[in-house]
Parts: sequence; structure tokens; C-alpha cells
Amino acid sequence: MLGKCENILLGIGAAAVILLGLLITASVVTRSLFGIALPDTIVLVRELMVAAIILPLAATTAARNHVSVSFFTDRLSARIRGWCIIFGSIVGMLALLPLIYAAGREFIHLASSGSFYFGDLNLPKWPGRAIFVVGIAVCWIRLLTLAVTDIRAGAETTGLAESGH
Repeated sequence: MLGKCENILLGIGAAAVILLGLLITASVVTRSLFGIALPDTIVLVRELMVAAIILPLAATTAARNHVSVSFFTDRLSARIRGWCIIFGSIVGMLALLPLIYAAGREFIHLASSGSFYFGDLNLPKWPGRAIFVVGIAVCWIRLLTLAVTDIRAGAETTGLAESGH
């Protein structure tokens, strides 16, 4: 189920990238050829960028495709590298918790107050915050599942499971 959710978010993120390209192109063309500015382009681009960057995070995490610098860990044994990966997942989970909390509070505040961007379209602020919360929360859940899976695999390969630790 988590994989399906990640694929849906990945698809939405990809759609956001396509929409970004179309919106920016349309904005440049209408401004250059007709001298007309599309309304609230900057707000729309900013909100679409959140979706394009945040929503695919869980799928990227599941594929273990984050940018990494491994010149140090490549010199370590496979067992120690495995524990470094587990440590990284746990640190990532801890780092995301304050973001989830703060973004959740911000989303609740904006949704309940009815805040909107001042512009021609009066777009509400809460959708972008909701996208951020969902993307980060699903990424946190994926990190948790990876950490648990890696800990189980590490315990089996290091003998921790047999000793009861």
C-alpha cells in the first residue's frame, strides 16, 4: 500500500513539473508577444515547485536514490555500512519530525483562518501546506519502514537476533 501511495505522489510530482514548464512557457510567451502577464504566475510556480520537490521524496527514499557521498563509507565493511545506513534513516526520521509538526500546525492555521494570497485569483494558501505535510509524512513513514527492515536484516546477519538483543 505504501508503494502505491508513493507512486501516486511521484506521478503528481511529475505532473507538477510538466505544469511548471507549461506555465512558465505560457507566461514568457504571453508577456513577450502580447505584453500580458498571466495572473498569479509566481504564486502558482512556487506552489507547483513544492509539489514537484516534496511529493517524490518517499519514492526516492524507497529506491535509496538520495544524493550521498560515500568516499568514506565505501572503505568500511559491509556490516558497518549497513549500520551507517540504519543510523542515517533514524537521523532522517528525527530531522523530519519538527518539519512535520511545524508544517502541520501551519496547515491547520491556514485552513481554519481561510488565508489566501493577495493577487488576481485570491488563491488559498493551505493547499501548498497540505502538499508539504503529506509529502514529508509519507517520506517519514518510508524511512521508518526502511529502518525497521534494515535493523531486522542487520540483526539477522550480525547475530543480534539469536542473542536476544
